[in-house]
Amino acid sequence: MKRTIFYSSLLFISFSLTAQEGNIKWWNPADNDFKVIEGQAWPNEIAAFYDRLPATAEAVVRQPVWNLSRHSAGLIIRFRSNASEIRVRYKLKGNIAMPHMPATGVSGLDLYSKNSDGQWLWNKGAFSFGDTTTYNFRNIRPNDKYHKKGKEYQLYLPLYNSVEWLEIGTSEESIFEPLPLRQEKPIVVYGTSIAQGACASRPGMAWTSILQRKLDRPMVNFAFSGNGRLETEMIDYLTEIDAKLYILDCLPNLGPREGRTLEDVYARIISSVKALKLARPNVPILLTEHGGYSDGTTNMDRQEVYTSLNDIMRKAFIQLQSEGITDLHVLPINEIGLTIDSFVDGTHPSDLGMIEYATAYENSVRNILNEPLGGFSTTTPVTQSREPGNYNWEKRHQDLLVLNKNSQNKIAFFGNSIIHYWAGMPEGPIKRGTDSWDENFKEMKVQNFGFGWDRIENALWRVYHDELDDFKGNQVVLMLGTNNLEHNSDIEIIQGLRHLVEVIQTKKPDASILLLGILPRRAQEERITNLNKMLSQIENVSGATYADVGMIFLKSNGQIDESLFSDGLHPNNSGYQVLGKEIRKHLGK
Repeated sequence: MKRTIFYSSLLFISFSLTAQEGNIKWWNPADNDFKVIEGQAWPNEIAAFYDRLPATAEAVVRQPVWNLSRHSAGLIIRFRSNASEIRVRYKLKGNIAMPHMPATGVSGLDLYSKNSDGQWLWNKGAFSFGDTTTYNFRNIRPNDKYHKKGKEYQLYLPLYNSVEWLEIGTSEESIFEPLPLRQEKPIVVYGTSIAQGACASRPGMAWTSILQRKLDRPMVNFAFSGNGRLETEMIDYLTEIDAKLYILDCLPNLGPREGRTLEDVYARIISSVKALKLARPNVPILLTEHGGYSDGTTNMDRQEVYTSLNDIMRKAFIQLQSEGITDLHVLPINEIGLTIDSFVDGTHPSDLGMIEYATAYENSVRNILNEPLGGFSTTTPVTQSREPGNYNWEKRHQDLLVLNKNSQNKIAFFGNSIIHYWAGMPEGPIKRGTDSWDENFKEMKVQNFGFGWDRIENALWRVYHDELDDFKGNQVVLMLGTNNLEHNSDIEIIQGLRHLVEVIQTKKPDASILLLGILPRRAQEERITNLNKMLSQIENVSGATYADVGMIFLKSNGQIDESLFSDGLHPNNSGYQVLGKEIRKHLGK
């Protein structure tokens, strides 16, 4: 089977109204002009709108797998709104609850949001299950201190039920903008009931959902309760997806049943890994050991099941490595770290167990993808949306990903609004120094990676999310930190920039790094001067080159030359003229 799988982005975001009810406008995702269901690998090939497998799978996979693939586990709808109340109504096809799993987990929704600083927030909903199920999220704080454009939302769909139709309602006067699918390669999970979400109290507490928020990446959930068995038919479908990472977490469904032996399990692990590597040789694979049972220390038969399965996986792992399979990893049971209190029924995790699973996965995945976290906010990657009235942060990120594939630019210039609104490509909404940019940077083939309002941690997120992956240049320039001054200590800023330098060196080992000092600004001259002295020491431990180009903006008394600034922070045309000449001295080295 061969298909081209891609995640598309649109230049403009729009929405359609399906009905009017009083002061409420209702939007149906199925009627939208572009695809909005994140977590589907084949959005154009599904039989029903909320299916997880393409329509062709009905005749290929076993019937239980097909039936479970119609559950909406892992599917997300992203949108932006400034509504103080958000309503959702939808119709389900299956049973509302299970004996060991509440209705909110089986059939419920979960609504998370992000503020302008990239922090995740949870929204409580009042729910009613019936022929039409409803969730009302009331008394939402619609905006934060930066603007009145609202927040980004993620609506998680039911884990163990099928959705026939769904509508989201907001007031007529509020902003409601569905967000397009992200272009990033997804993490693909093939697993069992545990990965599908049993027994999470609500969809957002499934470990896959928690991990998706921690990594802030698209995820595709191919977990099928009792039926995640490393079957050839499913592996074939996985090979069709250009993934960031494959996670194979199927051991709990490969115990001794139906005459299956440990040798059979061994063979399935070997063949699955080889098939994925043959189709996608550059995609890493993470094999997950059985997490165990809470009664494993008291029930010898239960303990024997998971210990023997883990032994056979380690054997398969060693064999695959000996045959030259690379970028293959194992998440062992001791790193999963479930305790006797991490389960609901001895087998399936509680919310606590889901958190422990997600934490273990985050540590492992970040290690595989070379995305380490530091101990400061400046070393923790997050998005931002501080001035959506001026530009769309996510869209600019997506534009850069597209531009990099065809660009022949040699120098990537990371920064905040000082760089973003200078000039260059991709174009920003403001151009304050086009002549200076063209004169000093055009022939040097400098590409603008500046984002207005960015802090160090925002640039770190962008690097982790592939902005340099397809960039073909040989130098990365950094001028960041001024937007951190009001929020972080000098040590936090230094550590953040040092961490960012180290990450870029890992991503682009053949590129030189030029670290520029923070430009002086009104009323912050002394602090920035001292900060830059400390910043200059980074080159002694990192291999980056440091240059304090901002000295040209200071008068003899140590204060900024106001004639070179528009507002005490951003250079004016004259300021960009002198800044461009000063920076050019250090480019290409």
